[in-house]
Amino acid sequence: MSALHELAAEAGLQIEWRDAAGRYQRTGDDALRNVLRALGYPAEHERDIAESLERCRSESRRADFVTGDSGRPVDLPGGAGKPGRAELELEDGSERAVRVERTDEGLRLQPIDEIGYHRLHIGARTMGLAIAPASCFGIAEAIGDRRAWGAAVQVPSLRDGGGRAFGDFGSVAGAASAFAARGADALAISPAHALFPADPSRFSPYGPSSRAFLNILFGDPALVGQPLGEARGGELIDWKHAIPRRLATLRQTFEITRAALADRIAAYRAEGGETLELHATFDALHAHFFHTGAGGWQGWPEDFHDARGVAVKRFAAEHSDEVEFYVFAQWLAEESLAAAQRAATDAGMKVGLISDLAVGLDAGGSHGWSKGDELLQGLSVGAPPDPLGPHGQDWGLTAFSPAALRSNGFEPLIATLRANIDLCGGIRIDHALGLNRLWVIPHGGSAADGAYLRYPLDDMLRVLAIESRRARAVVIGEDLGTIPDGLREKLEEREVLGMRVLWFEREDGGRYIPPERWQRRAVAMTGTHDLFTVAGWWSERDLDWAWRLGRGDPDGSEEQDRTRRAEERCQLWAALCQSGSAEGEPPPADQPARAVDAATEHVASTPSLLALYPLEDVLGLREQPNLPGTTDEHPNWRRRMPDETSELLEEEEVARRIEGINERRRR
Repeated sequence: MSALHELAAEAGLQIEWRDAAGRYQRTGDDALRNVLRALGYPAEHERDIAESLERCRSESRRADFVTGDSGRPVDLPGGAGKPGRAELELEDGSERAVRVERTDEGLRLQPIDEIGYHRLHIGARTMGLAIAPASCFGIAEAIGDRRAWGAAVQVPSLRDGGGRAFGDFGSVAGAASAFAARGADALAISPAHALFPADPSRFSPYGPSSRAFLNILFGDPALVGQPLGEARGGELIDWKHAIPRRLATLRQTFEITRAALADRIAAYRAEGGETLELHATFDALHAHFFHTGAGGWQGWPEDFHDARGVAVKRFAAEHSDEVEFYVFAQWLAEESLAAAQRAATDAGMKVGLISDLAVGLDAGGSHGWSKGDELLQGLSVGAPPDPLGPHGQDWGLTAFSPAALRSNGFEPLIATLRANIDLCGGIRIDHALGLNRLWVIPHGGSAADGAYLRYPLDDMLRVLAIESRRARAVVIGEDLGTIPDGLREKLEEREVLGMRVLWFEREDGGRYIPPERWQRRAVAMTGTHDLFTVAGWWSERDLDWAWRLGRGDPDGSEEQDRTRRAEERCQLWAALCQSGSAEGEPPPADQPARAVDAATEHVASTPSLLALYPLEDVLGLREQPNLPGTTDEHPNWRRRMPDETSELLEEEEVARRIEGINERRRR
């Protein structure tokens, strides 16, 4: 192994990997050097490499945090200390003596039964110690010995009886109650992370300012006696005007309720501490400088780049009312989400709301400004070239630095999980492959010139198990895409439910896998927010969009695509008939209702412990919420439902479809 490759491996870069087609790939040396430079390890010359390698190894030896499993010996890092007696300080404050032994592999701590975050004192050295349960909180523990189902919704798309220009947590509460009344046990919601409220163009839920706080636009003023009076709106959300109007309503609510809620807000503010204060200050500063064209903190005057500097403190003091407003708005969002979860469980749902944790965040946002050292610098995350994206993908987002996670005792991950799991009954981890590795791209480079950066998978799964158990929240991991060997097995072992999507459950020859052979400990789905709907696929709506936007097969024609789709419809219908979900001749392309009925029942027939249906498939809609790879060309994240959820579920066709799901799930 060359010195460069040795450094790359030590720094966590994967030199060889297998692509989506199963072919082995090798990361080029130039790509390795560029990524290493961004990670802080220069590798241009032999001397650079030698110095970087020594520093990388030294940092690894200084690890001050280790994880283990309850009741099992815990391997300690090199240089942790000497074998013999050590002191264990448990999370509850109690202490006791423990033994550290030497093995052929190094030092090993005797088994610890107590689950939680402890401290281990070995001589003069102190280490953080996380002891995890065997698995996350399981879906069977939540729902018992049966197969459950639920819906997946885009929060802004929802309508309810009140006047709202877009859906919020109040709309979610109504949708959860409506679905619970019809037998559903879960409602998965789109990411509700904090965005950039001063910028109405930033409405994508997957480009957050912070994943540790909520989108204040989803707070429900009706919860504090101030109902909304917005226009109902059309088929598409007019974010440009809707966001400023909602902010104005929130400000009015703040002024009206300020005195009455003063004690509650003060207590919330004290509990949130510096992290909450800085987030609220960021939102105030972002609004203050937005007129200058600054999209993120990097565009502010340099004095304001230091979140704890004199200029920021002076601004917060001079604009205390504005900062207090953003604290109030965050409080209202949290109260509203908690109320929606209560509405779900009070109505009979066993799980309730399932939050969605986005894979990354905007480097110019609140987290990047106040805690930038926790994130990757000079790198963005994306995906390597594959058949769906021949040039690779650069998502323009950053993510946690694996080195920073270790040095900070995984506190950034713990705080993020708690912010997304404590108020809900479950969490979906977007691109769960990121628990194992992420494709990182140096700023200014192409997505094809990136490299895989490894993450401490076992440590992260243990932290996830601790937090899941404490919150009694189920965990779903989006395990789709280029999957590393053994990852799905590790996720399943920890009760992280994988996602099994109808369109991808096929054998090597392309035949659909029969429902009875689908994975039990997984979530069965007809689709996701990034895919066509069943009705849209059947009626070729996805092909309409592809050819309208110039995204059709460059080596084929539209006529060939539509001829191929007719053959694919017959193939799917045959599979649906074989599973007993359909019978007779397939319906015409322009009459997809029977195909939607059959597809939803097909997925309901699987042994998977949970089935989740996009609301669009429950209703038989043709348009999808998001078309990956587009921005303004397709109305991503702007579509609204045709009516309030309770009314839609009463429609004869929809009610019959839901009864079919219930009957299959009970069978």
